[in-house]
Amino acid sequence: MPAQVIKIIGARQHNLKNLSVEIPREKLVVITGLSGSGKSSLAFDTLYAEGQRRYVESLSAYARQFLDKMEKPDVDFIEGLSPAIAIEQRSAGANPRSTIATTTEIYDYLRVLFSAVGQPHDPATGKALVRQTPQQIVDQILAYPAETKIVVLAPIVENERGEFRDVIEKLRREGFVRARIEGEIIELGRPEPIRLKKTELHTIEAVVDRLIIRDGVRVRLADSVDTALKWGGNRVVVLRHVEGAAPSAPGAVDATARVPPKKWELQRYSTDYGNADSGFTLGELTPKHFSFNSHLGACPACHGLGTQLVVDPELMISEPEKSIAEGVITPWRRGPKRMQVYYKKLQGALVKHFRIDEEAPFAELPENFKSALYFGTGETPIEMKFGSNGEKIARPFEGLVPQMQRLYDETESEFTRNRIRSFMTREPCKVCRGARLRPEILAVTICSRFAGRSAVSRIGERLGEDEKCELNIHQFTELTVEEAAQFISQIALSAQQRQIASEVVREIESRLQFLLEVGLGYLTLDRESGTLSGGEAQRIRLATQIGSGLAGVLYVLDEPSIGLHQRDNIRLLGTLNRLRDLGNSVIVVEHDEETIRAADHIIDLGPGAGPRGGEIVAQGKLDEILGARNSITADYLSGRARIAIPRHRIPPRFINLDPEGWLTIVGASENNLKNVNTSFPLGCFICVTGVSGSGKSTLVDDILRRALFRHFYNAKEKPGAFRGLRGVDQIDKAIVIDQSAIGRTPRSNPITYSGAFTPIRELFAQLPAARVRGYDAGRFSFNVKGGRCENCEGGGLIKIEMHFLPDVYVECEVCHGRRYNRETLEITYKGKNIADVLDLTVDEAARFFRNVPSVSDKLNAMLDVGLGYLRLGQAATTLSGGEAQRVKLATELAKKATGRTFYILDEPTSGLHFADIENLLRVLMKLRDAGNTLVVIEHNLEVIKCADWLIDLGPEGGERGGKIIGAGPPERIAETAGSYTGQFLRPLLR
Repeated sequence: MPAQVIKIIGARQHNLKNLSVEIPREKLVVITGLSGSGKSSLAFDTLYAEGQRRYVESLSAYARQFLDKMEKPDVDFIEGLSPAIAIEQRSAGANPRSTIATTTEIYDYLRVLFSAVGQPHDPATGKALVRQTPQQIVDQILAYPAETKIVVLAPIVENERGEFRDVIEKLRREGFVRARIEGEIIELGRPEPIRLKKTELHTIEAVVDRLIIRDGVRVRLADSVDTALKWGGNRVVVLRHVEGAAPSAPGAVDATARVPPKKWELQRYSTDYGNADSGFTLGELTPKHFSFNSHLGACPACHGLGTQLVVDPELMISEPEKSIAEGVITPWRRGPKRMQVYYKKLQGALVKHFRIDEEAPFAELPENFKSALYFGTGETPIEMKFGSNGEKIARPFEGLVPQMQRLYDETESEFTRNRIRSFMTREPCKVCRGARLRPEILAVTICSRFAGRSAVSRIGERLGEDEKCELNIHQFTELTVEEAAQFISQIALSAQQRQIASEVVREIESRLQFLLEVGLGYLTLDRESGTLSGGEAQRIRLATQIGSGLAGVLYVLDEPSIGLHQRDNIRLLGTLNRLRDLGNSVIVVEHDEETIRAADHIIDLGPGAGPRGGEIVAQGKLDEILGARNSITADYLSGRARIAIPRHRIPPRFINLDPEGWLTIVGASENNLKNVNTSFPLGCFICVTGVSGSGKSTLVDDILRRALFRHFYNAKEKPGAFRGLRGVDQIDKAIVIDQSAIGRTPRSNPITYSGAFTPIRELFAQLPAARVRGYDAGRFSFNVKGGRCENCEGGGLIKIEMHFLPDVYVECEVCHGRRYNRETLEITYKGKNIADVLDLTVDEAARFFRNVPSVSDKLNAMLDVGLGYLRLGQAATTLSGGEAQRVKLATELAKKATGRTFYILDEPTSGLHFADIENLLRVLMKLRDAGNTLVVIEHNLEVIKCADWLIDLGPEGGERGGKIIGAGPPERIAETAGSYTGQFLRPLLR
């Protein structure tokens, strides 16, 4: 009988204190506790790591070399462990070819569906293509009137340049007597050679047979059609003598003619898909033809990316408030001296020609000059002096944009390409318009009785008279998950098509349904994976796992509720329960109150964070946890502790009377935003709320952040569609504080990021012993030669390659993990050397350096955000997303306030316990009280209720969202009809 529990004895990974615990199998188990209390160390670094390691060890040595190597966690014994799958809160890679549809395998099934039952069309005319069997072609030819003269032709060359001597010679060798070249039938055996001009377009058709429609001709005609199809690549052309015309040979025509004479009618047939009117044909469709990763389907211009690098005029003008005389045209400030002299003369010539003031700010110059500068003067010549003798020449000016694009396309120098890339941005491909595929593939459609008029309007397709909607594969992926599920459920298939594609349709439907269940119905299927938040990417992986139908697996999830509105949480909990009911053990690291209450078993770690954590404070069912007296989690769940509503909120200025004090976005219409005008009160703590997919990130990140970054830093990213930004002159900088790592290597740590390590090194360099030896601050850096241990190059550890076994990191035998050489470590301050200082916690270091303001101010800011337990030299790679974000917050808090900074935060409560959120709010209020503005995208109601101002978007996600439901203090939103946020906020404000 399988074990009923997972038994862990003596877990010491990271800060776990010899922890022993029994976790029930096939249950939904939530591990909670303060940030840094050891939740991830238990769930991911112990349970998952050991489950994965055991599975990998069971494989052969040959198979193991292709898999990631895993270290054994620091634990004495684990029993009852299943194969483990981790679904972490990390964003997918930035591969532009990876989309939601490809990640979930929906696109793979769509390719099969479209290749099997899709209806091809002529991309030029839109006419549906048909294909026929050889028998059907023969039947149609025999339907001509009796005694009709016909010529059966096999198309060999169609509108191609060349002499084609080898083609003509091959036809002669294979027994063909005649060929139709440029509309004239020519004897191949004639004595004079057939000469074609190499530079002209030519059409060559082999004459297979000439016959008259009458009884008894079927067998001969069928044989001729088969031969023509074989030589013509599944195509056959028939010249038919029109009834009533004077009898003559079909070759009696001018050799330059491109069409048959009027008395002969041309008819095309094909066993491939084809349009008889235009002659367009399409070969056999396969799933590869619908892949933008295959040369068979990918757009030849953008190679399936859907975007191209193009020169952006705005990136060439660094600071529009400067004048041309001050060098505002960035490309003309670079390059060798000779080129700069040329650019200066060219600039002077343009200024003289357009009679402009080169001392005036560029932003105020006339539009005709800007247009000429960017895109050229056309045929109008510009006169300029050239050479040392001052000779005048006059020629049209090419323009910055065409010139840079030409140089980028023609140069073979990677240095030049990199230089030009700084002036380029990605835009939709001009050939496929972002659809990634070839025109003939985009002309293949499937039909549905889908009644989503708004979606059809959005993607540019129209409903037919019978209310049926035809979409190509790209248009299908432009639908949201919810719309796609409706479309595929009402797909219009014939009985034969349904028999072919029913299994494929069922697979697509089930995957779309799983995405709906995890609250992702608002996302479009063509959304790039790299643009998803960590929570969205995690829920997509969760949906994929449900679709796999595995049982007996240990699933470990990291805060799946992140990014979900309270309204959508119920569906997520249903998904987790479904995963459990399949016979899996589901372990969730979570702080969301609703998820904790829904768990079968709760493990609360603490009592504090870092060295003060790593112990089990309480465990059991919800009732047992609520009664625990030493559990901070229990205090908040039971109501004994709560985050207080602010006694007063900072009121914004009344916008109708005083436009000052507001930052306003006018006409935001990117993605699903409905041309909204939004005002942000400056000097306030603002929360942007709304259900998932309502347009929060589009408004704040795609439009507001990018517009501010372009204004202040000339950033390359283009803002989303909007008409204007007012009030930007009232702030002096914009800063984003997110949960991305503060460093990519173990050498990066909290003390270096915060800037406190520099004054510490300077302090050590000022000590008498250091000055006697001539040590400067660089001596105390572990990244610079001189003071560091050269054996480990300042790392403290040495990596040993173990080939088939995991790489082992061993302590450096020279410095014993201290990073520095012996001479450097002889310099001490208050009895501690530089390595001892790096080993201090923030709490200990704040006391140690309390008399050194340049250090203590930065450390106290880290204490304020609840990071007292971190060690100064702790590797940045070991910090959670929440910890990394709070390090950034502390760094900002320690800076001298200007009172005009605009901060943008996206879900800062990710990874934070109730008590951590209380600390976070205190820090945010400090930044606000210094006169700064904070805009926070947030779903956590405890943060939302403490904001000065809310901007609530909705009412739904996707196309049914994108409107401002309400704006004002939380109390006003709580009473706003139609606001889901207000509905859940109301009980908390009572």
